[in-house]
Amino acid sequence: MLQFSTPEPIPITMLPPGFKLRVVSPAACGFPSPAQDWEDEALNLVEILRLDSASAFVFRLAGSSMIEAGLFDGDLVIIDKGSRPRNGSIVIAIVEGGFVCRQFVVKHGVPHLEARNAQMRYPVCVADELVEIWGCVRASVRDLKP
Repeated sequence: MLQFSTPEPIPITMLPPGFKLRVVSPAACGFPSPAQDWEDEALNLVEILRLDSASAFVFRLAGSSMIEAGLFDGDLVIIDKGSRPRNGSIVIAIVEGGFVCRQFVVKHGVPHLEARNAQMRYPVCVADELVEIWGCVRASVRDLKP
């Protein structure tokens, strides 16, 4: 069984070659699915998410600064370090020596990093030469166990 207990980013390429998940069946979120007898091949999440490169990493989020973007404390986010951010991208950046998760927003031609939690106040962060955009969030995973 794979165990990752380090707070450092984890390359996706550390997963065993050919690592796949089996799809059991579609599960309806409304009425029962007419495709309940449907069966699919095993899925390789690395291939599906196009993260089979050395530029893919995993971070565990801490805090509530991105809840309005659907990212919560404890979520895992998969980062593509090779992607360039576009206006609206969720990114991992290095600000004042630490990793932060923020939304990359361009206002009047100036790039900013913005938190997404209206209940809290976060300092304005201009994405200038003192800020390193480390990578773009490609996907997130949340443990829903109560």
